[in-house]
Amino acid sequence: MASEAIRRLADEPLDHRFKGLPPDAETAGLTAGQLAAQRRDLYTGGFTTPVLTLDADALDHNLRALAAFCERHDLAFAPHGKTCMAPQLFRRQLELGAWGITVAMPHQARVCRAFGVDRIFLANELVDAPALHWVADQLAADPAFRFVCYVDSVRGVELMDAALAGRPGSRVDVVIELGAGAEGRTGVRTEEECRTLAGAVAAAAHLRLVGVAGYEATMPGADAGTVRAWLRRLVSLAADLDKDGLFAGLGPDEEIVVSAGGSEWFDAVAEVFAEVPVLSRPVLRLLRSGAYVSHDHGWYSGLTPFNRIPEEGGLRPAFRLWTQVVSRPHPGQAFVNAGKRDIAYDLGLPEVLAVRGADGTERPGDGIRVTKLSDQHAWLETAPQARVEVGDWVALGMAHPCTIFEKWPMIPLVEADGTVGGLVRTFF
Repeated sequence: MASEAIRRLADEPLDHRFKGLPPDAETAGLTAGQLAAQRRDLYTGGFTTPVLTLDADALDHNLRALAAFCERHDLAFAPHGKTCMAPQLFRRQLELGAWGITVAMPHQARVCRAFGVDRIFLANELVDAPALHWVADQLAADPAFRFVCYVDSVRGVELMDAALAGRPGSRVDVVIELGAGAEGRTGVRTEEECRTLAGAVAAAAHLRLVGVAGYEATMPGADAGTVRAWLRRLVSLAADLDKDGLFAGLGPDEEIVVSAGGSEWFDAVAEVFAEVPVLSRPVLRLLRSGAYVSHDHGWYSGLTPFNRIPEEGGLRPAFRLWTQVVSRPHPGQAFVNAGKRDIAYDLGLPEVLAVRGADGTERPGDGIRVTKLSDQHAWLETAPQARVEVGDWVALGMAHPCTIFEKWPMIPLVEADGTVGGLVRTFF
């Protein structure tokens, strides 16, 4: 990964674009690297509320937990970059052994390439001609670059092939997306349709079939049995296409890709992918979990496979959104200065984790709950025993990492003692 591009993030001037950072950093003309080097205290170092933070220890723990899981189960790993869109975290994931980075959209792929990611798995059918031209140009310019994307329709194959016709010699690797159930999201629904699609890819001048893939978590009513059954269909599809000679475009040492797995069923993926039979070529068993990087409060905390397999490890919520009480209209109610613009709320309201008083002491957020969000306020219901005063800092825990990261372009990385030792830049 291009270390110089990552290093340049430290040279970015701090200004009004980055909420929560100390205003005096802009006044002093500080860069992100200079502020991090000062190792300020989050609570006394000039940071303003609301401010989203990442727990440095929890983040490191989570990154290592999935890397270790994949190593134990002989899985390649392409964590889904759309979760955090943070090149600094991509670098950490790659350093810990990730095969590459998964994305969903062309913009996300461009961010990855800007920061030197050499392998990109785009988990979507890509039919946008300008984006395909960009992919072809990237492949032509850099022989070390690997790009793989979904196909899920003959029409999509035709559009892709036509778009690439203007780039002589171009060829894009694709995998057939098997839909997760009849009512799932995208993907081909039947094996017969998959064979038809594979034939269309074989007939395309600018595409090469390299495997099969899908995403099990979109299956309505998914449970352990249905997920494993679908994963076995995916494995069988790979074997059948191989038997029919539809991976003939691969060299003898090139890998057939078999890919699945978000952050809810990676235990099932590991179990079923261990059953992949011997094929004509090596197999890349590729997991694509993304939300694990920060984990969360309230959604993935209840769904992570580590709840089922605690002997394999565990994840820790890394986010805290520090807000401040700005109104206490009556003893049963308080308002803090963060709302929909700052808080992830698509998978539930945040929970109150802690209250930090003016004296610097921190206490649990017992007897306080969020009942509603406005654009810039969270409504708190406070029990009689709850101690909450105007000016107190209130820490909120949120669900769904994908919609947390996207609201914050610069996130302080906080150590156990409250020291801000780094800043994580996101690109949404």
